[in-house]
Amino acid sequence: MDNLKDDLKTAVNKVPVSGYIVLFIAIAIFSGLFAKAGHGLNIFDFDTLNGKFGTMKDAAKATFSGQGGNGARDGFLFAFGLAPGVMLALGLIEVVEHYGGLKAAQKLMTPILKPILGIPGVCGIALVSSLQSTDAGAGMTKALYNEGLITDNERLIFSAFQFTAGGLITNYLASGSALFGFLTVPIALPLAVLFLMKIFGANIMRLYVNRFCKEGN
Repeated sequence: MDNLKDDLKTAVNKVPVSGYIVLFIAIAIFSGLFAKAGHGLNIFDFDTLNGKFGTMKDAAKATFSGQGGNGARDGFLFAFGLAPGVMLALGLIEVVEHYGGLKAAQKLMTPILKPILGIPGVCGIALVSSLQSTDAGAGMTKALYNEGLITDNERLIFSAFQFTAGGLITNYLASGSALFGFLTVPIALPLAVLFLMKIFGANIMRLYVNRFCKEGN
């Protein structure tokens, strides 16, 4: 891991075929493309792999944490429930890195992400993941920073992107679905606006760090 940053810079043009394959699989997993796919293809979906906790045997069908909790104890159980998803995401990114997926992302996505957001292409998988899971995106971003793949400024910009409408696709299709019946426009339009605002927010942070945080570059 210590030499991963140097490897990406010096061998970015020597991406193995396995890197492109595993990159495509990772993007498919974190994007939710196969969430409702039949014939067993939904195993390529992050939420399916993450699974769910069982429910209590009562009419309310409460989760393992029960109902009516409050305070620090309820917060602990909520945080405890996030751990499997984060662990799964970090494990997947390690597999992607091992087979050259991060190099492939660096090569393919830097020309796109650099001008739009000011972050390197190696953030591509974490970006896709953050649209479906706030926790997985945050965990991957922390791992990229700890491994020296992104600078402090790039982390700030990327965090601003994720913080705006976090877990966009999952939350929009879940919580937002309650309002779909009242929309007078196609449901894809608000989703597109939210995504554009994520880019806008990230670029506001980009302007700030380029003006006041030059030492972090």
